[in-house]
Amino acid sequence: MRATRHNGRAGKHGAYNPKHNDRDFDVEHADHIDTVRAEGNVYWDCYQGYCLPGSGQERQFTFSEIEKIYYQEHYGDHIDAQNERNEAARHPERNRSAEDVLKNTKTCPEETILQLGNIDGTIPASTFAQISAEYFEEFEKRFGSHIHILDWALHLDETTPHIHERHVFDAENRYGEICPQQDKALEELGFELPDPEKPKGRYNNRKMSFDAECRNIFLEICKKHGIEVEMEPVYGGVSYLEKADYIVKKLREENAKLTAENQELKLEHDELVVKVSDLDALVENVSEIAYEKACEVLTKEITAQVREEDISAIEDTKTWLASDERKASKETRNYAIKQLAGVQDKLRKLTDKVLGIVRKVFEDPQKKKVVTAEIIEKAKPSTLALLAKKKQEVEEINQRKSDMATQEIDNPNKKKGDTSL
Repeated sequence: MRATRHNGRAGKHGAYNPKHNDRDFDVEHADHIDTVRAEGNVYWDCYQGYCLPGSGQERQFTFSEIEKIYYQEHYGDHIDAQNERNEAARHPERNRSAEDVLKNTKTCPEETILQLGNIDGTIPASTFAQISAEYFEEFEKRFGSHIHILDWALHLDETTPHIHERHVFDAENRYGEICPQQDKALEELGFELPDPEKPKGRYNNRKMSFDAECRNIFLEICKKHGIEVEMEPVYGGVSYLEKADYIVKKLREENAKLTAENQELKLEHDELVVKVSDLDALVENVSEIAYEKACEVLTKEITAQVREEDISAIEDTKTWLASDERKASKETRNYAIKQLAGVQDKLRKLTDKVLGIVRKVFEDPQKKKVVTAEIIEKAKPSTLALLAKKKQEVEEINQRKSDMATQEIDNPNKKKGDTSL
């Protein structure tokens, strides 16, 4: 079984709000919460202690109020002194209240989620509660001088039992004032860099050493209770996922298949982009080819049509001369008919010459340039519209599929019940 210890301070909406933890909102409208099982949730804070199910105890203060009280009580002197120093330095815009410090993403409480197993399998809630209580006791014993647990909640009203716990790091500053500061607190607790030979940074800091020790404490307590857990941490893997993230992971895998199916459409889209970007050259080339082909066909048709019409006209004249109604002598008419027959033969032999003359007219560079420009002017808008329409169709198909996949990932619990931690 995989043990999860997941940390965080802030999300896209700023510092995490503890209202979710102590159910300080209208749970009747939260589909992911079973209001009947919510009565079995366990709550604890540093001022009021435990609120156990069935005890009849009513909490006087919410987690949000408890944290405001704690920050004012423990860091109020530091905040007032710092504001005085800001005033003296003529920087009153830097002044802050206890609530400002509480909501600042660098000085707000860190939230830890503890969970054993996932939606596919877990342990009894009572066993998990015992393990967590022992973990918090050990946590306080080892780190309580500089890391203070403000509140925690055991949730039994969602798919898998889990705990939200919030704590704050503090230590003395150079003025001897206690204030929230994580690295100084960890340094005074004796935590070293994972690799002392390398400079401190995002992947080499005391918080990493602290998290590793907390994980070991949690795992050892699990083993003591007979829970077989995987000892090797998997950073960024399923072990660090909340249940909602677990579902998101599954949806992403399905989305990968969708992406593969979209690849063919994407290629078509890319080809269309190239075609549209090269539209001028494309239309110009097509127009030149179209003009040349048109000239070739028209030249032949015009030449043949003119020749046939002339020969036909001469044939009509020959028929007219051969008629007995004509007053000229038969010899004269026969002579004229013979001459016209010769003209017909010459016309037939002049076909290639006429064809060349007509082709020369069509192939005149200046005429070709003018006519081709007219073709381009008329063809380009319709070609562009056709390509743009096809491109839009492909983009709409891709967008619909992308929106469907994004909606499933952003709302993994829609119509299925929210299983987030």
